[in-house]
Amino acid sequence: MYASFMLPFLLYSLILQSICVVAQTKSTIAIGDSFTATTSTSPWLLSPSGDFAFGFLPLKETDLFLLSIWYAKISEKTIVWYANGDSPAPKGSKVELTANDGLVLTSPNGVKLWNTQGLNAKVSRGVFNDTGNFVLQDGKFNSLWETFKFPSDTLLPSQ
Repeated sequence: MYASFMLPFLLYSLILQSICVVAQTKSTIAIGDSFTATTSTSPWLLSPSGDFAFGFLPLKETDLFLLSIWYAKISEKTIVWYANGDSPAPKGSKVELTANDGLVLTSPNGVKLWNTQGLNAKVSRGVFNDTGNFVLQDGKFNSLWETFKFPSDTLLPSQ
């Protein structure tokens, strides 16, 4: 009797744990997915290994944020790439993946602050790799744009 009760319980626990792990390691986004800059430091995406995070990081003692990639497993949150560094985004800004412009960063008022440049085809998805590289791909999985081709002040080993 005890064994017949424990087996379903263990299976349920295993399935629930698997769902939680998948939810925490989202590394691919689709057209229309978006993320808003808030006081929460939860990332939009994590690389499959969890080594890198992608999202908005708040600048100290301000209501400004950098759309950035950082090391996720160290407390210092060292930034390895950022967009629009000369003009950080105010709280409430949003980044969205679009088919025509790729990543589009807009202010809370809807003013475009930054977007990916040089796209020669429609974007189908964004993929965050274990190398710390965020890549925009077309429908055939070809790379259209990637953060490694637009480095900030930090180079990563596979860059």
